[in-house]
Amino acid sequence: MIFAGAAGGKEPERMKWWILWWLVFFLSHQHSACPCQISVGNSGGQGSCKKHCNTNGRCCGSHVDNILKNGNYNEHIEAIKSLQEVLEEEEINGTNSSMSFDNVVALQYKPNNTFEGLNIYASNKREISYNPPLSSTVSVHLPSELKPELGKKIVFLMIKWPETNQNILGSPYDVYDRALVGLSVQGKNISGLKESVNITINLTKEINETQKPSCHFFNFSTHNFSEDGCITLWKRKENHLTCSCDHLTYFAVLMVAASPSPKDQEILTYITLIGCNLSLFTLVITVLLFITNRKVREDVSMRVHINLVIALILLNLHFLLSSTVAAVSSAGLCLYMALALHYSLLATFTWMTLEGFHLYLLLVKVFNIYIKRYLFKLSMVGWGVPAVIVSVVVIIDRGFYGHVALDTSNSNNTTICYITNNTVKMGTTLGPFSLVFLFNMFMFGATIRRVLILHKSTEFGESNRDRAKKNICTLLGVMTLFGITWGLVFFSFGYLTTAGLYLFCILNSLQGFFIFLWFMMSLRKAKTAVTKTSSETRSTST
Repeated sequence: MIFAGAAGGKEPERMKWWILWWLVFFLSHQHSACPCQISVGNSGGQGSCKKHCNTNGRCCGSHVDNILKNGNYNEHIEAIKSLQEVLEEEEINGTNSSMSFDNVVALQYKPNNTFEGLNIYASNKREISYNPPLSSTVSVHLPSELKPELGKKIVFLMIKWPETNQNILGSPYDVYDRALVGLSVQGKNISGLKESVNITINLTKEINETQKPSCHFFNFSTHNFSEDGCITLWKRKENHLTCSCDHLTYFAVLMVAASPSPKDQEILTYITLIGCNLSLFTLVITVLLFITNRKVREDVSMRVHINLVIALILLNLHFLLSSTVAAVSSAGLCLYMALALHYSLLATFTWMTLEGFHLYLLLVKVFNIYIKRYLFKLSMVGWGVPAVIVSVVVIIDRGFYGHVALDTSNSNNTTICYITNNTVKMGTTLGPFSLVFLFNMFMFGATIRRVLILHKSTEFGESNRDRAKKNICTLLGVMTLFGITWGLVFFSFGYLTTAGLYLFCILNSLQGFFIFLWFMMSLRKAKTAVTKTSSETRSTST
């Protein structure tokens, strides 16, 4: 009885151990197969689910869905890349497999021997199919040119960020519908397609007048959005948009600042053409007057001004010819035009800076400003620095120069020969000009201060009206030489876009004409001074 009682007492304990062992085995098996419930942020590399889920796509999709809700910027990028790799490597039964979660919709498609293109449709209700559903949000057309190798999969992903995420992948603009559409072919980098990949998005939200949708892709190398290789097909008040791209990657629609209307663009084009032609004509006259006037040639300041005049002649000439050359199929001629346009623009900026430096010597230092071979050194900087910048760009990749559409949202728009890469364009034009603008604004402030000092020490007999006219003319002339009006580019956004562009086009296309007027006033002032000196000399002799 004692033995039986002891055995009976151990039976429940033995059952407890069996239950505990079974629970441990079950939980460990579940976690090894799919650690989707791992909390985010507890360890480094948490965004990558490949090492946890191996090639289990559904497990990885669930894990990424959790990352999108709770993860940070770096984890989002790591999670998306990892999910794509897992879906490409995972073995599937049949020709296709789909899955959906709160923020992730995925499709794996394995083509047959012949691939004649593919249409994919997805909706916000996490539905995905090859036939258009009633509530299709995104439709994708893949051209037959893709031609995946036998056994290789095509992967489609639609990723949506929760409303709690204020910034999506570091984008400076709002991402429409907070969605990213990813396309890839297993083991193949797809770019430079002749037949475009078309991604059509139904627009369900109202787009205000200050914004327009623009197709971009996310570059995982630079962690930036770019529109290279994509054209946005959309007109205002249309309820759908198509991104036509020549490569496969992750695409999004960014709500960028709106460009002017077609009517405004037409008017701005005419203003620019008239202003540039007038500037070119008057600048050539300025050079001829400089050559034929010996007194003017001896003036160091005039010789500095004439270099800026020559830079502006080159800029206006190449800009006016650029669209004509772009229409010609010659790649070599377009490359030259793009190089020349870039070089003349940089030379204009450089000589604007040197105008500010020259004025600094005249107004601020005043004394002990002699510099040996002064003009030669200025010329080395004014013409040499732009040449170095352009040469470096060409050495890195001459493909940075080519045909560029003036309006990327319209594929039939006018093209010119210029810089094709946005990063290079921003780094070699807007970046240097920002420094030029800041320096010349400082010098413009110094000029105003100097004018006010001279105003207080003006001769007693001069009227206030005459002094005001001289001061205004001086400041306007300095603004023209410094290119202060180019700074309007910083205000051409949002509600100021149209007004800012009108002012920018009017003032800057006529910059050469204003310099011509400044030059004529300087000639008149010099003649007046000579006449006055001669009269005083004759009076003294008498």
